[in-house]
Amino acid sequence: MTFPPALLEAVQDHPYPLLFATISGAHLYGFPSPDSDWDLRGVHILPAREVLGLMGGQDTVQVMNDPTLDHMQMAPYGTDIELDLVTHDADKFFRLMLKRNGYVLEQLHSPLVVHTSPEHAELRHLAAGCVTRHHAHHYLGFSANQWRLFAKESPQRLKPLLYTFRTVLTGLYLMRTGETQANLSVLNEEARLPYLDELIARKRGGAEKEPFTGDVAFYEREVWRLTAQLEDARDTTHLPDEVTPETKHALSDLLVTLRLKDLS
Repeated sequence: MTFPPALLEAVQDHPYPLLFATISGAHLYGFPSPDSDWDLRGVHILPAREVLGLMGGQDTVQVMNDPTLDHMQMAPYGTDIELDLVTHDADKFFRLMLKRNGYVLEQLHSPLVVHTSPEHAELRHLAAGCVTRHHAHHYLGFSANQWRLFAKESPQRLKPLLYTFRTVLTGLYLMRTGETQANLSVLNEEARLPYLDELIARKRGGAEKEPFTGDVAFYEREVWRLTAQLEDARDTTHLPDEVTPETKHALSDLLVTLRLKDLS
């Protein structure tokens, strides 16, 4: 994929060194519309002086480029693209990895890489030891929230329906393989749900707020069927209950290395 220059500029302008920056959101999930915004996510490294001193540092940095707002300072990268860059300091991100947080795994393993480093590859390797059966709770909760959003809207939109299927299928894939896959088209190669490819095509060829037309009751039955499968996969998965101690120590060692590297 060729990235818009504004994404590269936003990464280059980041106030802190970056461990990685990847694309998330609809582009990662495989159903961006022509007018979809760009979601950049990543990890930055606070200087050791800021971490050790009394003043602290920004453990989360957000940079937005939103041409729809009146204030020109909200569009430092031009008026032809909407983007949202959010990064966490390595300490915060590593701690999120040790929890049942599917977001950070998706960001870490996104194949749409805008910026990378040798430590990015090392972190991806360590992430395998962070995956537990309890990550199913993240995807069960996320998919349920997206379905509620879809069901209560008037008029209903296609996006939350696709997010519902994307999250429940990502959870199923994770429970069965231990690997993170967020692209709905790739997930459907295994799930083989005949209606998904058509829904994805409608979203990709339509607008970000593309309206939904179809049998809501049918999709509701499908969502609950897949939810039941995810609950069963959570209970029968080979994944462990807890993050391995070895992984915790390795993440801690990597964090120390990154801090000391800043001192050199």
